[in-house]
Amino acid sequence: MNRRTHSITLQQAAQESPTFAHLANLAAESSARLLSIQALIPAALRYAVKAGPIDGSNWCLIIDNNAAAAKLRQLLPSMESHLRTKGWNVNSIRLKIQTQKPLA
Repeated sequence: MNRRTHSITLQQAAQESPTFAHLANLAAESSARLLSIQALIPAALRYAVKAGPIDGSNWCLIIDNNAAAAKLRQLLPSMESHLRTKGWNVNSIRLKIQTQKPLA
């Protein structure tokens, strides 16, 4: 089939490529982990937290600002424990502050 005349969905592309399939699985797992810990995150901070990359037994959360990160650092042990009880191999959660790019 000539791809120039036939478009495919991202899901179809992921299924046809082992690399894309692996990345899609990691992205889905990261989102599932975040969903699993939502109840542990104070409601006022949930908007500031996004699922980040998974690297083996380490997981990263993308945080909007330093204030939210400071509060979430206090919650990391309970989040890690919760994820392990749900069957995920999580040794640590890293917080990364998302920096805003200045407008040109």
